[in-house]
Amino acid sequence: MTTTAGTPGRTTTGPGGSTTARPTSTDRIRQVAVTLAEVFCVFGTLVGVGVLGTSVASTSGGALSAQATLIAPAGPAFSIWGVVYLGLLAYTVWQWLPRNAATERSRATGWLAAVSMVLNAGWLLVTQQGWIWASVVVILALVLTLGLLVRRLTTLVSTSIAERVVVDGTFGLYLGWVTVATCANVTAALVASHVDPGRTVGAALAVVVLAVAAALGIVFAVRLGGRWSVAVAMAWGLAWIAAGRLGATDLHSTPTAVPAIVAAVVVLAAAARTHRTLAAA
Repeated sequence: MTTTAGTPGRTTTGPGGSTTARPTSTDRIRQVAVTLAEVFCVFGTLVGVGVLGTSVASTSGGALSAQATLIAPAGPAFSIWGVVYLGLLAYTVWQWLPRNAATERSRATGWLAAVSMVLNAGWLLVTQQGWIWASVVVILALVLTLGLLVRRLTTLVSTSIAERVVVDGTFGLYLGWVTVATCANVTAALVASHVDPGRTVGAALAVVVLAVAAALGIVFAVRLGGRWSVAVAMAWGLAWIAAGRLGATDLHSTPTAVPAIVAAVVVLAAAARTHRTLAAA
């Protein structure tokens, strides 16, 4: 194969005969955009955890706290953000590596990754202002962005274990967790707007929300190839909803906890079934 060194957009032969596209100016702009988005995301996180602002649980009149609604996950559930944020940092570094700068996966995911980071920080900043319904709009945009990003990952095969961990693992967890968080966010907005159907009807509506989450888990399993990262993150969030309802005092609700556990099992089972189907094909 003829190689062209130093020419953007052309390919060069690497070790072992592998080919790598030369980064173009567009690739460099994308890399910088991802990095700036990561910096903004870190800033938003520092605000959201209370280092530079007020912790999320204390904003919006406490509407987003672990004890605010029947669909709110217990506090420990949010530790998953630590893994996601570490993954986003790793992704930012990954996309700067010479061998990844101009790959199909970098080009297909870079801008969406940057948008997701900006939306993440935007959600945290919006909640600081107590704009609960604005936060719903932002998190819906975030989950749609992540859904599109992970869908693109499904159509483009990863080239290494490291890539599967850093890219597929990070954004799979991100999508799965934010999906559950979206259900909790919408419910919190309704409660904050003084929509109070009563304890019995409220529990019934909570079951409906959990059924929707389980249905989304099935859709993700089918459409995204049964990604374990997505399923595990969703099951994690749903399990902590159950833990929150069983361990709470004011919002103790076994009728909510049991369906949450069932939903978690359904999501994991859907991923497992898709894996078996793909393996048999």
